[in-house]
Amino acid sequence: MLYQHLSRAMHMPIRISKHECRLKSQKRVLSNLFHTKRRGLRDGQHSQTVYVASGFENRLARSSLFDQRRTLTSGPMLSAASVTAERPGWYESIADSAPVHMMENVLVVVQQTTGLPWWASVLCTTVALRTAITLPLAAYQMSIIAKIETLQPEIEGLAKRLRYEVSVRAKQLGWSEKIARFHFKKNLRRIVSELYIRDNCHPFKASLVIWVQIPMWVFISIAMRNLSLGVTVSAKAIQQELATGGALWFPDLTMPDTLWVMPVSLGLVNLVIVEIFALRKIELTKFQKYVTNFIRGISLVMIPIAATVPSSMALYWLSSSCVGLGHNLLLRSPRFRRVCRIPQTKADSDTPYKDIASAFIAKYFK
Repeated sequence: MLYQHLSRAMHMPIRISKHECRLKSQKRVLSNLFHTKRRGLRDGQHSQTVYVASGFENRLARSSLFDQRRTLTSGPMLSAASVTAERPGWYESIADSAPVHMMENVLVVVQQTTGLPWWASVLCTTVALRTAITLPLAAYQMSIIAKIETLQPEIEGLAKRLRYEVSVRAKQLGWSEKIARFHFKKNLRRIVSELYIRDNCHPFKASLVIWVQIPMWVFISIAMRNLSLGVTVSAKAIQQELATGGALWFPDLTMPDTLWVMPVSLGLVNLVIVEIFALRKIELTKFQKYVTNFIRGISLVMIPIAATVPSSMALYWLSSSCVGLGHNLLLRSPRFRRVCRIPQTKADSDTPYKDIASAFIAKYFK
């Protein structure tokens, strides 16, 4: 029977599939080996050869069946896996990022170490982080701004001299007004850049506090939201503590402030910070006026947003703004500016707080 099956298999038409070609070549080698053994061996050896050949044929059959199953099932399985796998969104990626988890650990460790209720722990953590990180950067920012303001008279003098030299050169070479203006601006930028390098006060350094404060504010806000909503398994126990860790009109820090006390206070504090900046003696540029109005709008938009988030987030936002207001007033103090070695400018006053109060009253109450 085995001989008949092998002979029939040898006369079957060859298919194009590589798998069938490989199987047919293996069967041809087996058939030649079988004919050779059958003619040269005795009956006992013949039966042993048939047994070995049949076992080899069974292995070939199992191998071909496994290959067919793998070919049929591998494609759909991979395609289904690629379809069902969903990538997380941008917010989920940030909420599950390492900085957010680090801030969660900081908040939990501070509360467990101090033993304070959660509302007091949030206040203490905010004051500590803002004072240790953003206050030195804000003092450095004020130092850079003071150096830039000190350079303004020197820049104006060099600009006048450069304008005269460019006008003389334009008459000699017959430049048009457009070409003369191009050379004036090009050389003025070079001169100003050299002055910034000389005094180590490039304006970009003044924005360093923004690149640190905004990401820290975002990470702590998302960390408070994760703890308040119990997003992870470990955060569910903290969620229960936050539910009873409030005070006064907000006993549950996982729920929004229904009385809108913290949202409205947040908007007012932010507006006061903006107005203190706008009440400076130095006249604001057009760009600074646009930025000031934009921040005023953001301060108003934050009021309804703070009314929809958990009270823990609103409490952090309010405490952070209050600390920022305190830092801004502290940086106006002449004694603190001398301690931080901030250069004195013409706009500095010996009585800054009195000047702010009088300017505020004159602008809004007269």
